[in-house]
Amino acid sequence: MKLKSFFIFAFVALVGSACKESFFDINTNPNTLPTASPSFVFTNALNTTSTNIAGTSAAQGSNEVGFYWAGQWSQGNGYIISTTQFAYNFTNGDFNYWDGYYDNLQDYQFVINNADSYSQKYLKGPAKVMKAMLYQQLVDMYGNVPYTDALKGTDVLAPKFDDQKAIYESLITLLDEAIVDLKANPFASAFAGSDIIFKGNTTKWAQFANSLKMRILIRQSKISGRDAYIKTEINKIVSEGSGFITGEEVGVGGPSFYLATAGKLNPVYDRWGYDANGAKRALNNYPRPSKFLVDGLKAAGDTLRLKRIAYANSGENGNTPGVSILKEVAANYSGTPFGASSGYLPANTVSLGPSLLVKGEYNRPYILMTASEVQFLLSEAKQRYSDVTLPGTAKAYFEEGIKQSFRVLGANVAGAEAFKGSKIVNYDWDASTDKLAAIAIQKWIALTNFSGLEAWAEYRRTNLPVTPQSIQIIGETKRPLRFFYPNTELGSNGENVKAQGTIDVFATKLFWDVD
Repeated sequence: MKLKSFFIFAFVALVGSACKESFFDINTNPNTLPTASPSFVFTNALNTTSTNIAGTSAAQGSNEVGFYWAGQWSQGNGYIISTTQFAYNFTNGDFNYWDGYYDNLQDYQFVINNADSYSQKYLKGPAKVMKAMLYQQLVDMYGNVPYTDALKGTDVLAPKFDDQKAIYESLITLLDEAIVDLKANPFASAFAGSDIIFKGNTTKWAQFANSLKMRILIRQSKISGRDAYIKTEINKIVSEGSGFITGEEVGVGGPSFYLATAGKLNPVYDRWGYDANGAKRALNNYPRPSKFLVDGLKAAGDTLRLKRIAYANSGENGNTPGVSILKEVAANYSGTPFGASSGYLPANTVSLGPSLLVKGEYNRPYILMTASEVQFLLSEAKQRYSDVTLPGTAKAYFEEGIKQSFRVLGANVAGAEAFKGSKIVNYDWDASTDKLAAIAIQKWIALTNFSGLEAWAEYRRTNLPVTPQSIQIIGETKRPLRFFYPNTELGSNGENVKAQGTIDVFATKLFWDVD
């Protein structure tokens, strides 16, 4: 495994604009050990997490391939088609998110290991929450990964791989530990600025931890014999009492952090939107909402969300940011078939919409988890396990999930209310005979534009919605179920990689992918 360490050349007081500048300007020296305050490392680690997931102007993040393989996005026809992504011709040299994630995990582990000695105990809980989130995503991408032997620097250069199910269980324990730390160690007000997610609010960190626990637990809900474990853990969450993320998102950065300077923009804006001077990025027309997504929203009359997920054909009006060039009526919204390589140019297809990109809005928080996702997790939990002590009903959580989806997209939430009693299957709870399918499909819509990796994981777990195969695939039903272990890990930790056996990315399922 790759060993990385940070050397930070200066520690700057966490005040004013100097604070914002310095967070981005942490330098890396691979030949020296960390010497910075954990608070400084923590801030940089959060920013790195956002770019690892979202990507940058130069590199794809883990969320992007998730949007494609969940069937939410396709590729614009103004570019040579990526056969890696749309014909599934990839190797262990592709989709290496592994190295970036483990580098980032080293940062969080440094904070956990050193917070006490720097009298910054309040950072241990948040760092453990972030560690759990990243490991959950690593498992969902690769299966078995190094966990118990990992993040130990030169003490263990070739860490063994842990069983993925055991890691999932360990993450629940880690999140329990995080909540104990959070309750015992309120943030020192002078250092609240180092927390660019919740500004030192430990209650919200505990709610995020509980929300991640629900994600981890519900991911296992189709595994035979797991019901008792899952129900016990859900009831423990309720008894703990902090609750869940509600009515707001878990977002990194925001106006007090991102700057209109090259390399310091919101990572989504930087990758697919505009540069610091307002010029369109070369990849502005690359990701395109899929025909399946667009047609489904139109068929259900869900046009309020459609107009926030996507700009109408021809894209955003640069002179009136946030508004489409064409009139925003359903007829002007056409998606790109998944994997299409011609016939769907930017002028006649929709692009990523104002929920994600508006010219000039370079400083939005980068969203890690939405309140809508949490509500759908709660809905599924209550629908599957009616005897858990969650206070709401599956129906109430489902309807709130749709409402929160409208809210985060920037659509009028009255539109969500209109679906109650509408008789539209998978929108109206009472009209939907397959409640779990309705939850899965609404969750898939709600994850669009925000959580591609999660959408792909849920698609593999539920097989819903039934999305079209890539046009690049002729006569086959194969779809990727995971990534290969990267060649960098094979080179540095080869015996442990080989011990995982032969990986067939179309057949070697993750432990929670049971059908």
